[in-house]
Amino acid sequence: MTTISYPPKPSPGDRIAVISASAGLPGLFPLPYELGLERLRKEYDLEPVEYPTTRTMGATPQARAADVNAAFADPGIKAVIASIGGDDQITVLPYLDRELIRANPKPFIGMSDNTNLLAFLWNTGIVSYHGATVMCELGRPGAMNPLTAHSLRAALFTSGPYELTPAESWNDISRDWADPAAFQSEPPMRPAADWSWVNAERVVEGRSWGGCLEILGWLLMADREISHDLSVYDGGVLFLETSEEMPSGAEVFRTLRNMGERGLLQRFSALLMGRARTWSFDRPNSPEEAARYAEEQREAVLRAMRIYAPDTTIVFDVDFGHTDPQLVIPYGGLVRVDGPARRITVTY
Repeated sequence: MTTISYPPKPSPGDRIAVISASAGLPGLFPLPYELGLERLRKEYDLEPVEYPTTRTMGATPQARAADVNAAFADPGIKAVIASIGGDDQITVLPYLDRELIRANPKPFIGMSDNTNLLAFLWNTGIVSYHGATVMCELGRPGAMNPLTAHSLRAALFTSGPYELTPAESWNDISRDWADPAAFQSEPPMRPAADWSWVNAERVVEGRSWGGCLEILGWLLMADREISHDLSVYDGGVLFLETSEEMPSGAEVFRTLRNMGERGLLQRFSALLMGRARTWSFDRPNSPEEAARYAEEQREAVLRAMRIYAPDTTIVFDVDFGHTDPQLVIPYGGLVRVDGPARRITVTY
């Protein structure tokens, strides 16, 4: 079994690698990207260092992997952050140098398609961080969401326990990144429902694993970065969220069903389910349609868990994933789910 440990943290003034291991979208949408870089410098006192494919759409998997390897190998780089996600990072995995990365551990921050790299680092023995890409969270119009900004700062620079706070307001409606006017004000927020708890009679503490559900489904199909020794997940905290592609309730259930048939769902003692993304440019749902979609997803999750892991503690609508704000979840780090107290504490 791989021993998972926290890599050394950066300090203010350090250099941080910015990579596009999925898609070179900074080249197409410079406005949120440049804003995110500026905030890294001014608000976090970190010096971003771009790699050759960071702004290049269509870069080969080999070239993107070379950037990842180089970022970890460089002793002057103290952390690595993704510019954004994409949909083909799974093709990069075969070209990563696991031993080089294992010998040069450092924090990696990313989400969505970066679930591939997060799972790779878990299997390499390195705790990483699910959340806060440069273009989305750091490049948020107007200002960073305070909950996101505080969580990211704690994840980057501190090593102790951090209690996650339920959001009072949230948003999942995007703006046009090509339009400068979109960056003149913060996105409109709407009231957030509190977390919803199931089987909350106990306290669970374990190492986290999971990420974007669609990406995990792809990894399962390709048989990559999912351990064949399922005992490594025993007693852990599974955390899942869905993307702006908004998979149907049927698809969510089927993916979870397949995880159950593999014997994976049953291994975890708790499940944190991210607040569902309910709007996209392709599917601009009305508030009523959005509420129906979120309820359909919740029922799909509950249906699968009742079949395969009926006693698992579940918390719905935790603020991580493809919604705003976004709390950072340590991937492979300790997570404490206190059902009776209705509290979630992570260790950064």
